[in-house]
Amino acid sequence: MSDAALGLSMLGLIVVVIMLGFPTAFTLMGLGIMFGFVAFYDPAVHFWDNRIFELMVQRAFGAMNNDTLLSIPLFVLMGYVMERGALVDKMFRSVQFAFRGMPASLAVTTLVICTFWGIASGLVGAVVVLMGVIAMRPMLNAGYDVRLASGVITAGGTLGILIPPSVMIIVYAAVAGQSVVKLYAAAMFPGFFLSLLYLIYIIGWALINPKIAPRLPPDALKVPISPWLQHLSASYSHRMLPALFAATLSPARALAGAGREAGIRWSKLVRALGMALVPAAATIVTLGTVWWYVVIHSQESDEPVAPAAPAATQKAAPAGGGLAEPPGASPGTGLKEPPADGGALKEPPAEQVGLKEPPSEPAASGGALQEPPGTEPAKPAADTGDQLQSLSGPQASSAPVAVPQEFYIGFAITCVIALALLIWYYLRFDAEQYEILSMLVASVMPLGILTFVVLAVILFGITTATESAAVGAAGAFLMAWQAKTLNWQRTKEAVFLTAKTTAMVCWLFIGSAIFSAVFAILGGQSLVEQWVLGMNLTPVQFLLLSQAIIFVLGWPLEWTEIIVIFVPIFLPLLQHFQIDPMLWGVLVFVNLQAAFLSPPVAMSAFYLKGVSPPHVTINQIFAGMMPYMLIVIVCMVLMYAWPGLTLWLPNYLYGGN
Repeated sequence: MSDAALGLSMLGLIVVVIMLGFPTAFTLMGLGIMFGFVAFYDPAVHFWDNRIFELMVQRAFGAMNNDTLLSIPLFVLMGYVMERGALVDKMFRSVQFAFRGMPASLAVTTLVICTFWGIASGLVGAVVVLMGVIAMRPMLNAGYDVRLASGVITAGGTLGILIPPSVMIIVYAAVAGQSVVKLYAAAMFPGFFLSLLYLIYIIGWALINPKIAPRLPPDALKVPISPWLQHLSASYSHRMLPALFAATLSPARALAGAGREAGIRWSKLVRALGMALVPAAATIVTLGTVWWYVVIHSQESDEPVAPAAPAATQKAAPAGGGLAEPPGASPGTGLKEPPADGGALKEPPAEQVGLKEPPSEPAASGGALQEPPGTEPAKPAADTGDQLQSLSGPQASSAPVAVPQEFYIGFAITCVIALALLIWYYLRFDAEQYEILSMLVASVMPLGILTFVVLAVILFGITTATESAAVGAAGAFLMAWQAKTLNWQRTKEAVFLTAKTTAMVCWLFIGSAIFSAVFAILGGQSLVEQWVLGMNLTPVQFLLLSQAIIFVLGWPLEWTEIIVIFVPIFLPLLQHFQIDPMLWGVLVFVNLQAAFLSPPVAMSAFYLKGVSPPHVTINQIFAGMMPYMLIVIVCMVLMYAWPGLTLWLPNYLYGGN
């Protein structure tokens, strides 16, 4: 059998063995060593001196030196601490009251919590199980259709693996040699856009067929009002904002008689007034931050940057095993100008996890492979992945960018709309709305602030991804400690699960590094490239073909196998077809949502089945998930038709390449 045939047999066998249930990481390593032993076999050399063993050490050492992987255990720890801290129950109740007037309010609440909690934790299994425990029975008891209830939990639970900070994005960045920071920025809008499409589908289905989501009884929608709020409302006004202002400025009436018995104090009135002003303050801070960053900060960042930063950035791309971006990139689209050498394909250089062919001639030291990367003298800090991520932030701009006139028009319209919404909200702001706002601030705001800080410090170049993950993990511990829900036993469970998940990811990288290296040595990569190039595809046809293959692979395989085994096969072809690897990667992220929603694997379905009532069948869960797979395809079509949805934010923050 020829080497190319061995390579293709190796690729087909890995799918069969994984579907039989063998562990993916050790299957990759085992097949890589077996086929590599055959590829390097020399009857004149003792079997122990076969070069596959040295390749194994080299690839394992390269994966261990991958700086991109450092943020994985910290982000995973952040998710498990919040999961074990049981911080979702109060959040679900408060958001349910906030959306009580919408059609299918329980389903909408479930989707919002899945999106929000998925961003914070990034753990699909944890989010699906938690929401299955918290939301499944209330929806079924309210008369919701089983397909609607199961579909919104399984589809919403997968959003955490797409919206940053996401472990899947970190894994792809390490495999493709891309910047984690830019990929986070690129995946931000598509993730929320997909969540919006889910929301439109749920509300639309409920409006067309109200029987699938009956409205809750009035008793279930009432919020208990504290006696002191009832006293203020009766003494001053049913609108709480003017009542709180009047009570704070002239507290005599509020503190007398029934008010004193209800526990009203002037300090309590001041805190209540501050609570009531939270929506206005949040709106002002958000609009002010946008104005400062776009208008003031962009005009101040006019100092030229030393040429070392972009040089280091270009140097770092091959370090993860991916392709450096060719010159002439078009920032507004997913296409690039071909390189000057005619666009010939090259094996991607890989110091860590990519493909690397061992030398064919014995070295002077006795035929051994070169020393694993990382044993050389220490490089300057600017060459490390994390330092490059911080250099790629907004401060890397070399000249101020003129603010377009459209921004001022859009900003003015946004301010008018925000003001109108605030006026409408405070006109309806009674004691019941104050209680809902208090619950939202107590349950949602801490997690919202933590998530915003974790993402903002990454996207704005304040910290690296690893440092941001450390901030998130520390913030999760503080939140759980403040809520008094995290004891020593739960902390040990969170740390153990973090170590288990991190070990799984690292073994996957080692296994995929060995597998892909042997696959390239046997000529499998070249054979695939020749086959694709022989089809004379256009860039659009190649994009459709690659995404269709990944979509089909999502039925029998999980996203981890697809990212570490099959994505590296397509990466060397992107340069030839002039496709932006960032746009292609985000399309893969959205595409891989189907891996959690497509039978027979469909891990989300099995997670939910484990915590659902006995009468809920797996076929009902599968039926509920199917429409969301079609929504994923619609989202991908819109992303391709409108590349700015993906590329606008990274191009704006970090500039087009």
